[in-house]
Amino acid sequence: MADPSAFTGTFAFVALPTMALVTLHWKGRNWEAEANPHEPLYAVLERLDLPAGTEILTAKTGGALHELSAPVGDASDFELLGWEASEARYVFWHSSAHLLAEALLSLWPDAKLTIGPPVENGFYYDVDFGSRGPTPDDFPRIEKKFLELASQPEFFIRRRVSQEEAILYYQSRNNPYKVELIRELPPEDITFYDSGGFSDLCKGPHLWHSGPIKAVKVLSLAGAYWRGDSRNPQLTRVYAISFPEESLLQEYLHALEEAARRDHRLIGRQLDLFSFHEEGPGFPFWHPKGMRLLNTLQEWLRKKLLRYGYEEIKTPLILTQRLWEQSGHYENYRENMYFTQIDEQPFAVKPMNCPGSTIIYRTHLRSYRDLPLRLFEFGLVHRHELSGVLTGLFRVRAFTQDDAHIYCTADQIQSEIGALLRLIDEVYSTFGFGEREVYLSTRPEKYIGSIELWGQAERALETALQMAGVAYQINPGDGAFYGPKIDFVVRDSLRRRWQLGTIQLDFSMPQRFGLEYIGVDGQPHVPVMIHRAILGSFERFIGVLLEHTAGELPLWLAPVQVKVLPVSEKFYSYADEVAQLLLGAGIRCEIDHSDEKLGKKIRLAEQEKVPFIWVVGAKEAELRTVSIRDRQTRTQKTDVPLQEAVESIQKEASLPL
Repeated sequence: MADPSAFTGTFAFVALPTMALVTLHWKGRNWEAEANPHEPLYAVLERLDLPAGTEILTAKTGGALHELSAPVGDASDFELLGWEASEARYVFWHSSAHLLAEALLSLWPDAKLTIGPPVENGFYYDVDFGSRGPTPDDFPRIEKKFLELASQPEFFIRRRVSQEEAILYYQSRNNPYKVELIRELPPEDITFYDSGGFSDLCKGPHLWHSGPIKAVKVLSLAGAYWRGDSRNPQLTRVYAISFPEESLLQEYLHALEEAARRDHRLIGRQLDLFSFHEEGPGFPFWHPKGMRLLNTLQEWLRKKLLRYGYEEIKTPLILTQRLWEQSGHYENYRENMYFTQIDEQPFAVKPMNCPGSTIIYRTHLRSYRDLPLRLFEFGLVHRHELSGVLTGLFRVRAFTQDDAHIYCTADQIQSEIGALLRLIDEVYSTFGFGEREVYLSTRPEKYIGSIELWGQAERALETALQMAGVAYQINPGDGAFYGPKIDFVVRDSLRRRWQLGTIQLDFSMPQRFGLEYIGVDGQPHVPVMIHRAILGSFERFIGVLLEHTAGELPLWLAPVQVKVLPVSEKFYSYADEVAQLLLGAGIRCEIDHSDEKLGKKIRLAEQEKVPFIWVVGAKEAELRTVSIRDRQTRTQKTDVPLQEAVESIQKEASLPL
């Protein structure tokens, strides 16, 4: 906690006789304390016997964040949050964005502030600097000013402001951006935060004061249109990140360097997997080695799904616009779709696979005995993305979803989702994604179907998670337009978060397409439709996997599993024989026929991250053996009989089913 002697008196209060007992929780420990409802929470914390070095940043009560400077009120239970909690980092970086704005304004007094939110890693502020804004050369002085402000420390003081007063404040500073925002806010919800001599429109929450902020790094500058609209003025987005300790900043910067080294676009070029070209912006071009990787991944998942009782389908790439109107995609998703004309009729390139799946379902009269029906499709979809957001394989305009649609009865929902949770666990564990987060995403603002159906679907998903014993968090308003969903987030080897799989429960689309099955009672019923993806898309997953492994793919998945290196041209014939045996055993291999010396050939094969290097020379050709270099274990074996070596790697390279 901060030294209470640093308190300036800003939060002085008059103690009232009414006292209440509050419970506070911190890392498994509990405290009880008497508190006046009118006193700020930080004052209650100062009376606790907290462990030395404890730095509490914010608190949570009733599922909502509670600033330490806010009155206790009628709350009786508080969860105290430090840096390790994502909500606390949100507050930390929100307060840091406030300080960044203050620092920028002190260095560029004529600048016009717009918005400055926290993001997953750090924060940014969009600013109209006029004719001359900052450059990377200015980063050190921005950081210096930021830390000067933080070290004072500055207390964040919230005050409610009338709409008229707020507008006059920003009109006097010639800031039309803030005025525009204020005019759109409910008059009763306008609040400012003051710190030092600086004030900013903000709803909070913030730290009590800036003391915990000990390190900062301005990361980059980017262009950003006001409110994301290219018709509006272009602003400068200043990205930064802050930490409570300098050591944490240095760890983060090291992780950034490692992430740059692992960039899947660089690895893709290095391993000759894929490329992007102006002839098809946002559309990946897969090279032969990339296709080996993609096909192997699909083959592995296909075999696993067949073992789980799925059946594979394939639906057309282009379908009538009328179908997309019926599904609800045209109304809710058309800005992301591509359209064309066939026989003077409007068609659309499919952005999703689900409507095509419903058409296959209704080609037969289904009985309850046919359910659950699990149909999977590795379906190519196209979605219109703005050029500014295209990012290698992470954000493309054409990708292949590992999609499936499960048609079942309401009574089968729990068992089907339980099976999906087990399947997803198997898949992620195979690739070393052991650390995961699960989110239940509820009804968004734009949705189809009745609120009653949405409530039924949300309860069904929540019950399934609880029955499976899966810990989850609620992600309000982030469901698909046709139903709530469970989202799966994994952490890679650099502890970055990636949202991959999803399970979506849909009561609406089966009704829209008139899907039915004959129940036990002999009457028609509407099935429940479960949409699910595990990898998300093969393209994006490959990008994530390349960065997770730094391109060191497991043997079963590597595009080239063995590189055969003849010592010289005299041994090409034996090298060809070795390669033919490997290919016959289903092993992906290549021969280096170059004139380079053996040492150079080995270095090139290692740069290509080939798991095994087999060297053949005079001795090997005479004895029909190979010398093996194992990239993973960094070991070498000599004089390995050829047939034994082939059988060994064939077994080791088998798909992990």
